[in-house]
Amino acid sequence: MNTMVTAAIDERPVLPAVPFHREAGSGPGVVCIHCNASSSSQWRPLMDRLAPRHRVLAPDTHGAGRGPAWPTDRPLTLHDEVALLEPVFERAGAPFALVGHSYGAAVALLAALKQPERVHALVLYEPTLFALVDAAAPAPNAADGIRDTVARAAAALAAGNRGAAAEAFIDYWMGAGAWAAKPESQRSAIEAAIVNVQGWGEALLGETTPLAAFRALGMPVLLMQGCETPPSARAVATLLARTLPRVETMTFEGLGHMGPITHPSLVDAATDEFLRRHLAP
Repeated sequence: MNTMVTAAIDERPVLPAVPFHREAGSGPGVVCIHCNASSSSQWRPLMDRLAPRHRVLAPDTHGAGRGPAWPTDRPLTLHDEVALLEPVFERAGAPFALVGHSYGAAVALLAALKQPERVHALVLYEPTLFALVDAAAPAPNAADGIRDTVARAAAALAAGNRGAAAEAFIDYWMGAGAWAAKPESQRSAIEAAIVNVQGWGEALLGETTPLAAFRALGMPVLLMQGCETPPSARAVATLLARTLPRVETMTFEGLGHMGPITHPSLVDAATDEFLRRHLAP
């Protein structure tokens, strides 16, 4: 697999001309967008699987992997992530497909809204567009769990305890004790990323795109979720399943929110089969 890096250099912080991304294969383009507390590396198994038939690109978003730093002078929005990835979408050619997990799936939805004529298929695993839940029913609602988790993680960060912040976040998504069970090599990377947890929450809970806007997405969509996922992500998936006009839904027994990482063979097989039907070489 080839890894490509292109970055602009300036005295002031600037966005790279083409953000860091992994790239492999040839054929119709597929852009894969990772979840929070992760990076483009999570897509290595899927890239290996798709590369014989597709040009697969997996970028790092703000504050992830080798992506640009999270801005400190203003709130970051999901639209900022879409803007960051525009050069990657250009490299993917047309038509291309978007694959997204969690935060990355929320970014993928907004990217598809911006250029629906180029995005011919969407594969989404539990988009975390929590603002849709708040818009459908004011708090208390299904988004309260993630709202509380972000608040607890932010408080731990304010106290200088990155480990406790990461534990709150990971255990919410993967179950009690998940953080304690992680090897030290994984903990260090997550602790480095968790400093952006309040920004993640603000971007996902503060997004203003209404649910009705997604009725305009006419491309085929595969919407996946795990049976063990928390209520916040399940509520978003329920709303989108009722709204997207050409959606296929799939629920995995025994999987949770991190299914694409914990069980890549199952999720990747479903992704591959869907793309074979809707993004032919």
